[in-house]
Amino acid sequence: MQIPAKQTPRSFGRVNWMGLSTLAKRETLRFLVVWTQTLLAPLVTAGLFLLIFTIAIGPGRPDVMGVPFLIFLAPGIMMMTVIQNAFANTSSSMVIAKVQGNIVDTLMPPLSPLEILLGYLAGAISRGVMIALIVAVALAVVLGLVPQNPLFSFVFVILGGAFMGALGLFAGIFANKFDQMAAITNFIVTPLAFLSGTFYSVQALPPVLNRISHVNPVFYLIDGLRYGMIGVSDSSPYLGTAICIFATFLVCGITWQMLRTGYRLKA
Repeated sequence: MQIPAKQTPRSFGRVNWMGLSTLAKRETLRFLVVWTQTLLAPLVTAGLFLLIFTIAIGPGRPDVMGVPFLIFLAPGIMMMTVIQNAFANTSSSMVIAKVQGNIVDTLMPPLSPLEILLGYLAGAISRGVMIALIVAVALAVVLGLVPQNPLFSFVFVILGGAFMGALGLFAGIFANKFDQMAAITNFIVTPLAFLSGTFYSVQALPPVLNRISHVNPVFYLIDGLRYGMIGVSDSSPYLGTAICIFATFLVCGITWQMLRTGYRLKA
């Protein structure tokens, strides 16, 4: 009778801190080495959105929720920029590794599925936070917009980076080709970002669309950051925080399971 091999604890302890920090550093350096594309370009995009809406709508646009439209618009554009780039950081890293065949470099080291997940999320959150800080400084200089509730602003930026980073990793694992990744981005991520109250208050929507919007976690991310930046929101920021935390843990749990089983990662 064959005796099963004795499982020995990892020599570096319960957590591979060196491996985790190395993976997090790799995912962070991925976007820092091309900062003009990953940090400067989102700032330009956010500025163009504000400029276009200013020119198209003009100064005659009435206030929204008691604040000037441009001030109302700014936090939504900031969060939209954060979540799109957090999603891109993990999804592009994973799908490129799979297509190029070097995903083995991530799977072979002694990293647990949770450590791999956290390493990827560290890069996504770091990119989201850096972009948020850059855009916030630009808004303060151009519009004089200073966060009224800095703690809420910070919390929702972190939640936005974590939620969309986990969703991007899920999409990167699921997609086997670049065109599949592009389809997920174009038909799921972009509509979620644009149709979640970025450019309008959901109070202006018909009742059915209003209820649908309140099911979307991205709505609470945008609404929560808007509360943190300008002090107004369509829903309770505490409810939004709870929903975003639940959605983040849910997506992280699904992605962790995919990493644990090697779904579409191991031949």
